[in-house]
Amino acid sequence: MEKKEIYTEKVIFITKCMLAAYILTAGLLLLLAFMLYRFGLSEKVVSVCIIAIYIAVTFAAGLIAGKRAAKRRFLWGLAMGITYYVILVIVSMIVNRGVDDVAGNMVTVFFLCAGSGMMGGMLS
Repeated sequence: MEKKEIYTEKVIFITKCMLAAYILTAGLLLLLAFMLYRFGLSEKVVSVCIIAIYIAVTFAAGLIAGKRAAKRRFLWGLAMGITYYVILVIVSMIVNRGVDDVAGNMVTVFFLCAGSGMMGGMLS
């Protein structure tokens, strides 16, 4: 029973981290939308800001996970980054009804999310 409890505790922790990460993402994207409306930002600036949001949020999730983990913090951060990416791709595929719009930056976004999550875990 102990292994099952530990496993359940880890799943709940990962779920809480991802929930916090996506709430932070939603808030930052709302702020970006307001800035786009208010200042008329160009498409290039908005794209850079979206990538910066991915990096900042996965770094924060990795930092939170790394602080909680006593050892292998970088792996916990990497797990947070990869989990964030997987959820992001699934939601993008559902919204866009296919892979066509998402496929262009999938590899780049994967490495950004995984790397910044791992960095957050290492620096915790």
